[in-house]
Amino acid sequence: MLPLNQFSSRFLLKIWLPVYPSWPAPANDRRVEAGPLVGPGGVGQRRAKKHRVVLDVEQVVRGSTADRPERNTTMRRTFAAAGSVLLAALLAGCAGAGSGAPQQGGGSSAAPEAPTCGTSPVVLNAFFETGFDLPFKLSEEFTKQYPNVTWDIKQDQFQNLINATPRLLSGDNPPDLIRLPTMVSLVKDGLLKNLDGYAAGFGWDKWPAAQLAQNRVAADGTRGSGSLYAMGLNYSLTGVFYNKQLGSQVGMTQPPATVADFEALLAAAKTKGILPIMVWNASASGGGLAFPLQQLMAANGPTQPINDWIFQKSGASIDTPSNRAAAEQLQRWIKAGYFPADANAIQYTDANARFRGGEGLFIFNGDWENANYDKGMAGNIGFFIFPPKDKGATATAMSSPLTYGIAANAKNAGCAAFFLNWVATNEQARKINVAIGGSNPGGPAGLTIPPAATGSVTNETLAAGAKVAASNGAMDFIANSTGSIFAQGWTPELQKMVGAKQDAAGLLSAVQAEYKRELEQGS
Repeated sequence: MLPLNQFSSRFLLKIWLPVYPSWPAPANDRRVEAGPLVGPGGVGQRRAKKHRVVLDVEQVVRGSTADRPERNTTMRRTFAAAGSVLLAALLAGCAGAGSGAPQQGGGSSAAPEAPTCGTSPVVLNAFFETGFDLPFKLSEEFTKQYPNVTWDIKQDQFQNLINATPRLLSGDNPPDLIRLPTMVSLVKDGLLKNLDGYAAGFGWDKWPAAQLAQNRVAADGTRGSGSLYAMGLNYSLTGVFYNKQLGSQVGMTQPPATVADFEALLAAAKTKGILPIMVWNASASGGGLAFPLQQLMAANGPTQPINDWIFQKSGASIDTPSNRAAAEQLQRWIKAGYFPADANAIQYTDANARFRGGEGLFIFNGDWENANYDKGMAGNIGFFIFPPKDKGATATAMSSPLTYGIAANAKNAGCAAFFLNWVATNEQARKINVAIGGSNPGGPAGLTIPPAATGSVTNETLAAGAKVAASNGAMDFIANSTGSIFAQGWTPELQKMVGAKQDAAGLLSAVQAEYKRELEQGS
């Protein structure tokens, strides 16, 4: 990463750039400028006036995008704003990573609070993850229902957010809402608002406990219990999507029941000249090979040690015998040619575009892609939970909230909390969550999940989610264990494995060493 203080703030952001997401791809190609919004669906001028989207300074100052070929699947926006405004926010004081117990940042009184957005004009300062269409759709609907609230939206890739979030939260204009790639170090440094008061006021503490557990941080700095510091816009599920037409060519009549069954399909696809698994593994999007690796970990051993490691429980290690067996299995898949040869050069959006175009029998991904798959592969897309090693064993999957927090010093914290409550409880917001996000909207146990459209793959992912919940087989993502483990641990080591410069034992050893280093530094 280039140090931002090397650059002048005297420049104007008014450029066309392709914007690549980390996990989810954009549903369409839209452009936001001072005038009308142009793109599929004819959204028109109202949205353009309600939203101002700003590109992060670092992506601009790092120069040309000539090495990023333009593709039809890439969402583009025109970013028009004075660069000095964002630069000032990014260069504002960055709190150092602390090692003490979580601080009660931003007025953390647990007295019940259930604020509204009032009737006076409010501009919510938000930072979204690039390419994730759901927050934009929700913000549009919120403004329809509460016209006094408009949005100042910035966005960046998941990888960049990992590094930029502390600067953004500690800046002069901290976000009212921000996509959180990680939490613990931000809580330790007092940069996130404690939401316990809102939980009591809105009744979140009466919702199913599992919904909030991943966003709680205890006094000892571990996740899974303690005070609440974030909420989920929805609750995602990952698994395996498959091309039905290609599946029929390799004799796939139903989802595989065991890992051995799955591997037989991989071999059959390879024999017929069909790419077995599409994947992304470029640095800009993060190591997508972490998806099949974690599923193999769960198939080879229990999920609790994986969650303990993610939640930073004392003595937890990712370098275990069962996880090593999983990494060895992934390495065999790589050597067998089950992934694209150019995996390390493939970004997330490109992987999904190629999969929708018929390249790859399988892709490991999440339900946030449902709308895109329904649109690009109507009637030809299926989904299943990755199978266990032994038939009939526990159904497991990575499942976590789409986490958003409120800066400790946010100017409109109450309105932001009201929005988070609205997302989970408002009927129209819940419908948007299912239709666009493809995920369970969460909320009170008594609220029914809005139905998905007939024929949508969302019906399959929602059913799979219920199965995982019933078996208590949910895991958080191994990319979420520390602030930089994905960028500094998993991604480079998985890239080395693709390049035949790392083996299974070295992969886990290197990641565990990085994990330990980050914990010692307070990450």
